[in-house]
Amino acid sequence: MSEFDTPDQRKSSRLREEAEQLAAALPPLLADAERLASSVSLGIHGRRKAGMGESFWQFRRYASEDPAANIDWRQSAKSQHLFVREREWEVAQTVWFWRDGSATMRFKSQYAEVTKIDRATVLTLALGSLLARGGERIALLGGKYAPAHGRTALQRLADELTETPRPDNPLPPAVQTGREAQLVWLSDFLSPLDEIRNVVLRLSAAGFIGHMVHVVDPAEEDFPFEGRIRFEAVSRADNEIFGRAELVKASYLQRFRAHAERVSGLARQFGWTCLAHRTDSSAAVALAALYSAVGGDIVRRTV
Repeated sequence: MSEFDTPDQRKSSRLREEAEQLAAALPPLLADAERLASSVSLGIHGRRKAGMGESFWQFRRYASEDPAANIDWRQSAKSQHLFVREREWEVAQTVWFWRDGSATMRFKSQYAEVTKIDRATVLTLALGSLLARGGERIALLGGKYAPAHGRTALQRLADELTETPRPDNPLPPAVQTGREAQLVWLSDFLSPLDEIRNVVLRLSAAGFIGHMVHVVDPAEEDFPFEGRIRFEAVSRADNEIFGRAELVKASYLQRFRAHAERVSGLARQFGWTCLAHRTDSSAAVALAALYSAVGGDIVRRTV
């Protein structure tokens, strides 16, 4: 900053320095999530709905079932038709998150740039950012903070997801009630199907509407291995060597796809959504689809 700078230039420089300091203080994954959320730029407009409220939403043509008191005579005077002024119904909803922190989520093959857990964390925080901006309450299921909205809630979510040591439980914890709430569950869903089913059954009975995000590494889905390959368990306690890995590819893919279909079928059975996402695919596309699913359900549950 020069002594010859104008007051406006000095103010701009100071604000830029403050912004850089703030960004440097953010956990790297939260910074990535904020950039991702900004790139999607969906805002809150997709969740607006008509109802009792203070904020103007739109004008629409008068219908016979509308009370005469709702007619906006000033707007109607500009046309040959009668118009009703609609207000926006602003009802904050609670969206809980559960991101699988187990050892299998830390896998990354040479065909992806990020681990499954890092992609799941970024998607969690990016969606949380969009929802918090829209006035929805967010929190980590089983976490130490109550649901809240705004920047504070997002920072708390980031702190809990990136704390060391990270929680390693792949399955969401037991809760008493989830009435009028949603759960976004991000995992590779490699737990036994019976365990996953029991959790979905329990959470559905508690009143949750769920959105499952099935995160997979491209190597897990494609099995691009050939020749002599040694496969190690996540605990590194067990390993197995295949002389010609391509010989087991067909049977592996059959089992992997069958398990993935059972997971998505389980979601459909309970009226939940299930989004499959590969870590070599666009995070922005996945975020847009997930935001649409969560935001659309908020509208359905509050109208």
